[in-house]
Amino acid sequence: MILIFGGTTEGRLAAEVCDLAGKPYWYSTKSEGEGVAMRHGTHISGARDAEAIRSFCLTNGVRCIVDAAHPFASSLHRAIEAQGIPVVRLERKFPPPLSWATYCDSLEDALERLLARPAKLLLCLSGASTIGKLTPYWHEHPSLFRILPRPESLGEAQRQGFPKDRLLFYGKRLPTTEEETRLMADTGCDAVLTKESGESGGFTEKAEAAKRLGIDLFVIKRPKLPSNWTYVDGRHTLRLALERIVPDFFPLRTGLTTGSCATAATKAALLSLLRGTRPERVTITLPDGESVCIETKTEGEGFASVRKGFSDDPDVTRGCLVWAKVRLRTDGQVRFLRGEGVGRVTLPGLGIAVGEPAINTVPRRMMESEIRTLTERGADVTIGVEGGEELAKRTFNPRLGIEGGISIVGTLGIVSPLSNEAFILSLRRELEVAEATGCREIAFVSGKRSEDAVRQRLGLRCVHCVNLIGEALKAAYSMRCFRKVVVGVMIGKAVKLAAGRLDTHSKSSAIDTAFLRSVARECGTKAEPQGGWQSLHFARELWQCMPPAFFERIRELCLQACRRVYPDGELEIMLVCEQEA
Repeated sequence: MILIFGGTTEGRLAAEVCDLAGKPYWYSTKSEGEGVAMRHGTHISGARDAEAIRSFCLTNGVRCIVDAAHPFASSLHRAIEAQGIPVVRLERKFPPPLSWATYCDSLEDALERLLARPAKLLLCLSGASTIGKLTPYWHEHPSLFRILPRPESLGEAQRQGFPKDRLLFYGKRLPTTEEETRLMADTGCDAVLTKESGESGGFTEKAEAAKRLGIDLFVIKRPKLPSNWTYVDGRHTLRLALERIVPDFFPLRTGLTTGSCATAATKAALLSLLRGTRPERVTITLPDGESVCIETKTEGEGFASVRKGFSDDPDVTRGCLVWAKVRLRTDGQVRFLRGEGVGRVTLPGLGIAVGEPAINTVPRRMMESEIRTLTERGADVTIGVEGGEELAKRTFNPRLGIEGGISIVGTLGIVSPLSNEAFILSLRRELEVAEATGCREIAFVSGKRSEDAVRQRLGLRCVHCVNLIGEALKAAYSMRCFRKVVVGVMIGKAVKLAAGRLDTHSKSSAIDTAFLRSVARECGTKAEPQGGWQSLHFARELWQCMPPAFFERIRELCLQACRRVYPDGELEIMLVCEQEA
């Protein structure tokens, strides 16, 4: 069982991630009205000390705590730390320190600084919970507090005796920079006190408004948290952490792309050159800005490797060893070189120059970004994959014009379990290669037999779409560069497609004998499989018993289904019979 402490933007994100598991979990907030919409989570509310949390965890078998609470919920953080249960801290993104702002180590430090240099009017954006400790200041100096319009916040202000007419209130959402600027200008404040609350807490907007108006900004630093917690800052890295700590919670595992592995290996190799260290793990930034910590093995200066984890994505590179060799340059350039097991680009249309190593643009940007965070010098980066040349034979690389190894890929940096994303991206790449080489007529086929038949009958270039006929047609339609598209299918997939199923995988669509019986009736035939429709085990048996009109109607229905995602343009359905195959 997983217990989330939320009530924040990060708490909502944690609930979304845990909901994907389809299993129960707990979502705890201090206030009753801070719940979120959940499919599988149970919301509990109320403040809990260390003993109450311990009792709850024991009673409910909690194996992992996700701390997604506010950065300044110090008493809660301490209570969580006392449990001895693995903790994943879903951290906010914090901008780098502002050189022009005054940072305070604590609320007490801020009070001391403010008393030493009182403002004409102080605007406190630090929350209702700080009113009491700031009493020595606002009792003597003009001050405004902006608080949440909640009963508990109003009650706290009233208990502390803060004048009601000096209260301001948040709206239903966090203010924009322009709204913060207007507020500060309208109040006439010359100093602002706020917490280092991160991007999701509106810190950036407050700081930018104060800077625009030339207002003094006092920032209370966020409290430090335990070093032995696991820190993540997004949905992908949160899931990776939970999969490691509670391996049976999610039914399927995510993983890292070859691009992320290559980036981590590159960073570790570079660190060994610059600092003489041999890091066992490094933190890299994913394309969406999340930070992920990856285990590395550094073998001598300038050489490191990463073992690609075993996710539940049907990827031939699972478990392979990705390595990087880095050599520093003096001209500031970053060059990517091809190591053993990485392919070479031989055709245009991939966004990589012909002759270059098959390292896609996103991984290249990831590696260069990590290099730039460590040095202004340039580097020659050689990427290799152990056994990559053999692995490539089980991929679409030969069709893409990539020879001698696999591609280093990864648009997101994370591999989703059993996701078709990687396949669809490869399919689109093949279409882009076809376009770049002047091909304007294309055929989608589901396998080698249908490819052979289409080539023999029509002589078209074929792109394998396997079962994802709908996704293939969407990709082709979005490019708008093919004057003719043919879908070549054998009867087994054709009858599923005719029934409107654009994904013809056997797991997602079985043969619908009732549908086939209705098609036969439409054609005016009384023919049926030997032993009746319920005895039909393989669609290919239809060739033995049904008249030509039946197959023509199947073809027409396939075309109707495909038109849902390919609404105009020349589109043809070619049924491949057993004799052709």
